[in-house]
Amino acid sequence: MNDDVRNIVLGLAATGISASLGWLARTYLWRRKLRRKQTFFGMPENSESLLVVNHKAGGPELTVSRYDVFALLELSALIKECKAHAQVVAHDAIQQGFGERTEFCVGGPYSNRRMAAHLSSLLTGVRMNVETDSGPELGTLRIGAEEYRMERGRSEYVLLARLTANGQQDSRPVFLFCGQRAITNQAATRYLARHHERLHRKYGTGPFILLLKVVNSQAYGPDVVELVADVTRAARTPVPDETPAVAS
Repeated sequence: MNDDVRNIVLGLAATGISASLGWLARTYLWRRKLRRKQTFFGMPENSESLLVVNHKAGGPELTVSRYDVFALLELSALIKECKAHAQVVAHDAIQQGFGERTEFCVGGPYSNRRMAAHLSSLLTGVRMNVETDSGPELGTLRIGAEEYRMERGRSEYVLLARLTANGQQDSRPVFLFCGQRAITNQAATRYLARHHERLHRKYGTGPFILLLKVVNSQAYGPDVVELVADVTRAARTPVPDETPAVAS
């Protein structure tokens, strides 16, 4: 074997080794990222999760708002990325606790009985005005001593929460998307899909409750979302009796 042939063989061997090492590194990083996502969402491979569906406010029982359908599609993509499976369940057809399977609950308490139950038992510091004859107060969200009123199409709020049964971090979480309008539910699911890595770095597998503001949805849809505050403590503390301050 002359020097030229030997150099070619060595070059090909080096290229093959480099390609193999690169593939192994990419595979390792991809698997690590997948494991972190599965851990955050509580969905190991081939696990089961629940998508709890509400119904359109004021509509037939089985009618779902198109924005809530979009929210479910966002969540379905996340579940598929985790290599898990989803079971879609109507909000009034599920009668079980949580912690055994990851649950994604979409919709405010006016259209989702399951959400109303979660607010009552888990978010004792949160109230939402669901009285249809309350005029501009409809949908007002109260968290602790603060109120957040909806300006339809301009300024709307939604709660995004990750909770576990009795604070047990080894139980499967429940994710809540509780908004003043259906479009805010979709905004919250999209926010979770975009920022779950940052949320995992900050909160790990612990609970959090975030208040998000959807800005000018009549022009921008669910895309422009601002983080107002981490309201975990206030949302889990019973609402005081004093008159709340109105947030601007």
